Amino acid sequence: MSIKTILKSTVAALAFASAGPLFAQGTPIDTAAFDAIVARGPVADAATIASSTWATKIKQAGTLRLGGTQTSNLFSLLNEKDGKLRGFDAGIAQLLTRYILGDAAKVQFTQVSSSTREQVLINNQVDMVLATYSITPARAEKISFAGPYYTSQAGVLVKANNKAIQSYNDLAGKKVATQAGSTGPAILAQFAPKAVVQEFQTHQEALDALRQGRVDAYVTDYTLLLNALSLGTGDAKLAGAPFGAQDPYGIGLPKGSDGVAFVNAFLKKIEADGTWAKLWTVSIGQRTGSTNVPTPPAIP
Repeated sequence: MSIKTILKSTVAALAFASAGPLFAQGTPIDTAAFDAIVARGPVADAATIASSTWATKIKQAGTLRLGGTQTSNLFSLLNEKDGKLRGFDAGIAQLLTRYILGDAAKVQFTQVSSSTREQVLINNQVDMVLATYSITPARAEKISFAGPYYTSQAGVLVKANNKAIQSYNDLAGKKVATQAGSTGPAILAQFAPKAVVQEFQTHQEALDALRQGRVDAYVTDYTLLLNALSLGTGDAKLAGAPFGAQDPYGIGLPKGSDGVAFVNAFLKKIEADGTWAKLWTVSIGQRTGSTNVPTPPAIP
């Protein structure tokens, strides 16, 4: 089955964003269910660890150095009450940490942005980056990717009272925010070449610009926009269906690392044993009103 066919199921499962009432807006993650999924994750045996220089280095260090985010409601959000990160990306990272070290808590966290993800790997500041990280040829020249472990497309977010923008076809002449260092600028150049593009360093800065009326729309990854909607603020909506090329998310690793094969084997394991589906349901499905678990993307 082609990746394109597989990826369509992800978007279908998340449902068309204008469905409003289908989204369980503001629903917090079920922390007990999330923690239980991580606690039941597989643990690699000594031979499996020894087969990978990348994994062996982490095992010997006793800590996995993770580049990630703390502000993505569906994918990786910090719970200030207990100091834990939860969400789909956070779950994958914790499951992989448990797989290598036997303890999901043995993580050294570094905050990254769209503009810094490659550099922290090149500078050996982290062992991996897991942060809704789209696999692109340009990035793959600098680092290596394991996965994909998830997929998405692009979307358009506007204020809830905006009737002028119904899809990306209505962005000509409009002020449109996107993230610097993301796939957003290239997507806009292709699908809305007459838009007035303003690049922001972070997702939150772009959202703030939209809510404050400094831009008319925000174009970025569809699942990041679902993330914004799941916060339940009620002042924004998605305009039109997801569009553009299917966007595979990968796990960033140092260039040429044998960790790619190791992590891919891990991903296949948690997909096969149902862990991936359980994590998606708790982190995304229950939070966005979707009951159809997508088929995980094919891993090369």
